Order: sequence, then C-alpha cells, then structure tokens
Amino acid sequence: MNNKLSEISKILEKYNQTHLLKFFDDLSINEKEELINQIKEVDFEHINELYNETLIKKEIKTSQISPIKYYVKKELDQDYYKSIGEKILKENKLAVITLAGGMGSRLGLTSAKGTFEVNINGKKISLFEAICNKLKEVNKKYNSIINWYIMTSPANSELAKDFFKEKNYFGYPQEKIFFFTQNTEYIIDKNGKLMLEDKGIIKKGSNGNGDVYKSFKENNLNESLKGIDWISISGIDNILLDIIDPVFIGLASEKDYDISAKSIAKEDLDNDKEWVYAKVDDLPTIINPIYLTKEMKYSKNENGKYEYNQFNILSHLYKKEIFIKCEDVSLPYHMAYRKTSYLDENGKKIEATEPNSFKPEKFIYDAFSYFKNFMLLEVERDKEFSPIKEKEDVKQAEELYEKKLVDND
Repeated sequence: MNNKLSEISKILEKYNQTHLLKFFDDLSINEKEELINQIKEVDFEHINELYNETLIKKEIKTSQISPIKYYVKKELDQDYYKSIGEKILKENKLAVITLAGGMGSRLGLTSAKGTFEVNINGKKISLFEAICNKLKEVNKKYNSIINWYIMTSPANSELAKDFFKEKNYFGYPQEKIFFFTQNTEYIIDKNGKLMLEDKGIIKKGSNGNGDVYKSFKENNLNESLKGIDWISISGIDNILLDIIDPVFIGLASEKDYDISAKSIAKEDLDNDKEWVYAKVDDLPTIINPIYLTKEMKYSKNENGKYEYNQFNILSHLYKKEIFIKCEDVSLPYHMAYRKTSYLDENGKKIEATEPNSFKPEKFIYDAFSYFKNFMLLEVERDKEFSPIKEKEDVKQAEELYEKKLVDND
C-alpha cells in the first residue's frame, strides 16, 4: 500500500492534484485501494487540456457566418409529404432514440427524469409513458413495431430500467426496447482541479447528448438496426413534440437530406441566451447570437423571413448510414459552467449556491458540420415545444398537451 501511495502521490504532485488524497486516512483499506485505482485511471494531460479550453475565448467572425435555408411546416403541401413519410412508417423503417440521461432533481425527484409524472386529463403519466403512448399509437396506425432506444446515464440507468419493469414496460414489446448508457467525464473546479464526490470517489458526470453516437456503437446496437433507414432522436422532457412526424420524415426522404432538424422561431431576436441555427464556413451548426451583428439578427431573406431566428428544440432525423458515420466523428468538448456539490475542509458535502465547476459535455449538433446536406423545418411553438425543465414548466406543458389531444381527435 505504501509503495502504491508513494507512486500515486508523485503523479498528483506533478499535476497539482494532491487534494484528492486529503481524506485518505479516513478511508477503509478497500476504499483506499479503490481511490488509488481511480487515480491511476485518470489521464491528467487530458484533464489539463480540458481545463485550458475554459481559458480560451473562442470567436467566430461575422464573415464566417451565413444563414441556413429552412422550410416552414405549415406552408408545405403536408398531404404530399405525409404520404411519403407514412410509407416509410408502414414499412417499419424508422427507429426512435430518446435521450434520457438526466436526473429529475430540479423537478423534486431523486430518480430518472423520465419517471416524472404529469397530469393529463385527470390521469397521471410519466414522461416515459407519454413517449411510449406516441409510439404505440404509431405502431397501431401503421401496423409496425418501432425499435425504441433509450440513452441513460450511469447515475440513472438502473433507476430507469427498474421503473420500466415496475410498469411492465407500459405494454410495449420488451424486445423492442433497448437501453444503453452514455459515458462520463471528470468534473473540474474553476481552478482546474478534479472534484471529489465523496472522500474516496472522484466526481464524474454524464458527458452530454453528443455521446449518443459513440455510446450507441459501444453498446453494440448497430446490428439491431437491420431493415431501418431512418433514425429519429429527441429528448425526454418535451412531451409536446411530434417525435414521429410523417410530414417531417417525408420531406427529409423526398429531398434526400442526410440530417434534418426541427426548429421554432425565436420570439425575441435580441435574446442571446437562445442560440440559433446558422452556417459557419458554409457548414451547419448552432451558434451564440453574440456573433451576429444587429443587422444580421434582423436580416430577412427574399421571402421576407428572418434568416437567423431558428431555435433548436432537440428533434433530429438521420439517414441510418449517416448516424453510423457520426459514431466515428470526433466531437469537441464544451465546458459548461455549473453548480456542483463539493466537500468542505471537514469532508462534509455542501450544495453549491452558484456555479463553481466545469462539466465537459459533447453536443449532438456538433456532428452536423460534417454533413453539408442538412435540412431545417420550422414547426409551431405551441404545438411542438414545451419542455419540462423546472416545476414552473409543468402546468403549461400539461395544458398544451391536452389541447393538442383535443385538436388531433
């Protein structure tokens, strides 16, 4: 043990991470061994690279930015595109991926966010069940059985699986539900040091929705896509979204787009917190509006529509072969500045009241820039976008969802 400790101490001194052993003497023999093994697994050069990324202010020149052409759903010949999309659904050539790695802490849960319940027409249903109901409706309508893939995180994986077992998979064919777990990355404090989850555990967090490509492959799920031509990806919390939209699918298929995304029009063009779709160096991505001039923010195309007002709602459609190519694309990390619990000098866990750490995350949209053949479809906000992030979001989401059910009858 002493030899191992001496070896580890030298490594930590080299990288200014000796604080990881601050509570070493408080640990049992097994806990000490486990902590030493954790430290051996850390690539400290990689950690330094990630931290240095936080110190670099990245700039995009306005000369690099150009607008992405987009369609407006309500202006399309919807019957035409719907017929194309319905043929794909009838042939069972679509798979669905739900990004569900989050915990429901902001909603008062200690479980997976997908277990959060909303009240729809007097009945409580979970976010998982709301999505499942949409899948079952499509299956019944088109005589198909859609493969449903659910990406969880190490923090909520077992909680989500247990919930599905408890609910008997909501009556969905169990063999058509595939759980897979995304990877994690170390959380770094504002001084570049790793943080402790507990006295003998180095803190990690899920590494963003952009890991969906890599983790799907690592979980050996590609083989399950035989016969599939299209993959739809969306988040867990936007119950209003049409995750299986024949018009959207038909448009993407007819126009032969590699990747397609739904968007909504921004209500406040001066709101820099809402990033927008644009091209950078002629490649599709999502940018911070601070890189747009005032003139660009309000610029319009030849049809009189704003060029930089399309807001991401996390609804993406891929050709299968393009999704598989994304699995081998190297995505950058973005360093999100977050509030993270920490251990004080006495080893007591303290909940942070303000941002105190950097969480490395990969973003799903960074893969878009590898494929020029990209399509954007603007949908109506009150019909497809009401995500539940906080408790304050619940009532509006329930009301819009109930209204949509009535409108669709």
